[in-house]
Amino acid sequence: MPEELQADAALTSALQPAQGQSDSTADSLTEDLALAQLKDAELSSDGVEQISRVAGVMKSRKVRFALASHPRTPRRIALRIIRELYTFELMQFALTPATAADLKRVADELLLSRMTSITLGERISLARRSSTLVAGALLLDKESRVWQPALENARLTEAAVVKALQRSTATRAFVEAVSHHSKWSVRHEVQVALLRNAHTPLTKAREFARRIPVRQLRDILHTSRLPEKMKSQLRREREVSSE
Repeated sequence: MPEELQADAALTSALQPAQGQSDSTADSLTEDLALAQLKDAELSSDGVEQISRVAGVMKSRKVRFALASHPRTPRRIALRIIRELYTFELMQFALTPATAADLKRVADELLLSRMTSITLGERISLARRSSTLVAGALLLDKESRVWQPALENARLTEAAVVKALQRSTATRAFVEAVSHHSKWSVRHEVQVALLRNAHTPLTKAREFARRIPVRQLRDILHTSRLPEKMKSQLRREREVSSE
């Protein structure tokens, strides 16, 4: 009998107790067998739910992760498991391609809610490897050892960088780093956000201002948190150069 059919037969035997026997028969389901079945994206929601009822196998964190990630897992079960995942399990869950987008969001938000209790070393690792949402939030970390790798995270987006620059909690060191960054400082929306940020160095503000039409620059500086003296200088320089 092919290995796949043997696994199916074993699962059926483990999950469907013989007549007259108690549900404890399901305890014969092993971790390896459960994981093998959960690799099948076509496993029915009933089959997934039956696995979730086997107390012995549910002690396995691998099984719990696979259950939460399975496309047929009932939402109530997935949410219950996600809330019990560890820090890096949450990160990995949010990066799993097959995971539903709304569940990824739940995992990311849970991770962010725990950030104050996560160690510096863990935050550094998350900054390097986490999702767009988490990496973007870590740009606002007070530790440069955290926001620097977050700034290099391959999943980080321009929108996330702009959002961080718009926050009053963005540190001066972070803003200055973005203004000199080879990737982000050349993006138009990032330049606009930098021109609105109080910590942008004058030399970089002048550079960005030269690339923006005068009318748009006036609008940007109207709501900018740059020092008034700097804003006045930028206005004068652009208006003179446009004459």
